[in-house]
Amino acid sequence: MNGPGPVPAATVAACLRLARTRGIGPVSYHRLIRVHGSAAAALDVLLRGRDADRVPHADDIAREMERTARIGGRVIVHGDPDYPPALAIVADAPPVLSVMGDATLMRGRVVGVVGARNASSGGMRIAESLSVMLAAAGVCVMSGLARGIDAAAHRGALPARRTVAAIAGGLDCPYPPEHARLHHEIAQHGALVTEAPPGTVPQARHFPRRNRLIAGISLGCVVIEAALRSGSLITARMALDYDRIVFAVPGSPLDPRCHGSNDLLRQGAVLTENERDILRELPSGPVSPPLFTPVANPAPALPEMAENAPSAPRMDARGAHEAVRELLSFAPSSVDDIVRRCQFSTATVLAVLSEMEMSGLIDVLAGDMVVLSSAPRHGHGQPMD
Repeated sequence: MNGPGPVPAATVAACLRLARTRGIGPVSYHRLIRVHGSAAAALDVLLRGRDADRVPHADDIAREMERTARIGGRVIVHGDPDYPPALAIVADAPPVLSVMGDATLMRGRVVGVVGARNASSGGMRIAESLSVMLAAAGVCVMSGLARGIDAAAHRGALPARRTVAAIAGGLDCPYPPEHARLHHEIAQHGALVTEAPPGTVPQARHFPRRNRLIAGISLGCVVIEAALRSGSLITARMALDYDRIVFAVPGSPLDPRCHGSNDLLRQGAVLTENERDILRELPSGPVSPPLFTPVANPAPALPEMAENAPSAPRMDARGAHEAVRELLSFAPSSVDDIVRRCQFSTATVLAVLSEMEMSGLIDVLAGDMVVLSSAPRHGHGQPMD
């Protein structure tokens, strides 16, 4: 396939370092890239600020990349030609992914198949049958490698080498343990994808990110046997947020495992009995992702960021913080508006906003909007978005 080549290793390292900075979530990561022009330029600003200790050391990032390569994986940054195109266009697209196997599977038509862990034999038979037929039609089947429906979906598509597993932990940490062999087979004949670095043992807080990958990479999501309060419904809601198609297989009203999936049908999900019900709804045209365009210097729109610009952030840091703080409120404000109304340089205002974000004083929203946080974090909390 002709097209842009891989992103240079030094750029991947800079993107990974920015993404691993404590307090920087996907939305703020993309904002920093847009504002400063590159991950390296954004890191330079952060490292000059008061929260420089939140940025991981370059050696730690190098070790993560080496470990990923050693186990047969690779780090793919947003904008890389192999980054999943359907995921690339969402506002909170993960900045970096770790992938093992055939990453090109995520560039074509992908359908998520999710459902109950304690699925019935009938539900697993449907999941496997649908996946066999979807794979035969050239569609990649994606799921979360969990027990029940997920595993059945993977096994159905695996012989055709058209399955991707989104996992909550590191590429080298199969979960659940009894799926270690399936994990290995998917890595060999399909693909594994995660946001977590190698060595990450899955915990409850990691699974929403796993669900987001399924919802964002897929063009549609099929739900088979989901209770009213289940992770599968969370994935379906995420899919709706991303303007994806939600499909649901009807189940017995006497089975609590089907109450959630039946409720999806009540809300307008596509009733699904066979693969034809799915194929006729899928978009036929390819998704056009934003491709990576390396920027050697910060964006031309921000001349204050040039190397010979005054080091305003260090000249009057306290005054800058007070000035920016006065312009913020609990109602969203655009970053551009704050920069325009503040008497300090663009570089200074952006540095202050980055420091406030990492300190938990503000939340960064989609569309370059910022808002005062109603519950500031103390210490090293989780990413804000």
